[in-house]
Amino acid sequence: MAEIDWKKYIHSDPDILVGKPVIRGTRLSVEFILGLFAAGWPEQQVLENYPTLKKESLLAVFAFATDCMPEESLYPSLQESPNPA
Repeated sequence: MAEIDWKKYIHSDPDILVGKPVIRGTRLSVEFILGLFAAGWPEQQVLENYPTLKKESLLAVFAFATDCMPEESLYPSLQESPNPA
């Protein structure tokens, strides 16, 4: 399967949502769309509720997130204690 070029679908403009990455032609941020999926929305529900979106733009959201993830690190807080055994 060919990988989608997210740059065709996702962009950032300081005048739109303070520069958050959004789907081109919308004010829907990548963060918002990922949040819908995290809340359990199926793809069809997202597409029905936001008819300007296409399946390719949703795939681009995930491709964008995948490309950005290597730059992120998640470390447990130093104040968190491990689970006692």
